[in-house]
Amino acid sequence: MKILIVPDSFKGSLSSRQAADAIAEGIEKSQFEIEKIPMADGGEGTVDCLTSAERGTKIRDFVTDPIGRKIQAEFCILKDNKTAIIEMASASGLFLIPPKKRNPLYTTTYGTGELIRKVIKCGFTKIILGLGGSATTDCGAGALQALGVKLLDEKGNNIKVGGLYLKDLQRIDISTLNKYENIDLTFLCDVSNKLLGDNGAAKVYSQQKGASPKEVQILEDNLEHFAGIVKRDTGIDIAEFDGSGAAGGLAAGLSILFKFQFVSGSEFVINAINLRTKIQNADIIITGEGELNSQTKFGKIPYKIAEIAKEYKRPVIGIFGSITKDAKEEYKQKFQYMSALCEHGISKEKAMQNAYSLLVRKVKMIFEEIQLN
Repeated sequence: MKILIVPDSFKGSLSSRQAADAIAEGIEKSQFEIEKIPMADGGEGTVDCLTSAERGTKIRDFVTDPIGRKIQAEFCILKDNKTAIIEMASASGLFLIPPKKRNPLYTTTYGTGELIRKVIKCGFTKIILGLGGSATTDCGAGALQALGVKLLDEKGNNIKVGGLYLKDLQRIDISTLNKYENIDLTFLCDVSNKLLGDNGAAKVYSQQKGASPKEVQILEDNLEHFAGIVKRDTGIDIAEFDGSGAAGGLAAGLSILFKFQFVSGSEFVINAINLRTKIQNADIIITGEGELNSQTKFGKIPYKIAEIAKEYKRPVIGIFGSITKDAKEEYKQKFQYMSALCEHGISKEKAMQNAYSLLVRKVKMIFEEIQLN
């Protein structure tokens, strides 16, 4: 019997590779053939996944993290030597910051801009940029500044980094930046949220990045101000296209400089690793991520895997950090078996702190319960 293990990351606790290792450890039965494929959909782990799938070359370099520290981030060069893959989470991801320091009023995408600049300086004209896992709601202002855009306040100085200081923008100058006009940028993204409004970058995502309800409104107002100045000075409406709210508005900001397109991150990865064939050849599929909720059906890896598995009549076990009450009912036809680490009195905090061992134990319990032979 062949078991295919294909989890996404359990955000804040386990990378997709760690989750796959924990699941395999929990199976512990020699009669099974096990294949582990750590998954990603544009967030953390995307470079790892695609480097392996595309036989690319991984390169590491120093950049600025979301709170201003120097860290090593990575990108991948594909075999064609023309295309680079970047995951913004590697430079500007939420997982890089201790929980007590997370606040999108002050976090920046500057490091993502540095990665893009380095890739372009190396001569690559095609960039695939994964947008998942952002710690920021700065509309890509930091990335733009790293790429040479002048975001000027009333005194003619560059505004400070972070969503709080978008309100200080009085003028934007991109007059000297035609060097980017021949760069093709592809965003890997599975959300279609626009920049502003009730479904926008601030109101939907910034609280999970550390903003209080009051700060969410500050960020919303600042994004609106920033977008207004950009439209006035460049003629580009960065707030209106679907996906402009992705990664705290990073897509909106970068749209000022580059020709761009959006591609489903999960679909891109699924096709790159030939996952459909792997699912067809498996007897059981195990997947999961941090939470199963109402948003999972909008392009999340576990849902995509369940859909493909259904085509080939393969059973899917879904293991998640937590499962919302509505999701348990909503997805019961997609997963033959669903379970969460946050069960039987285990809090979310405890589950995140002990995710690896809890996941190993959960898998053991599942296999005892369903009694696979």
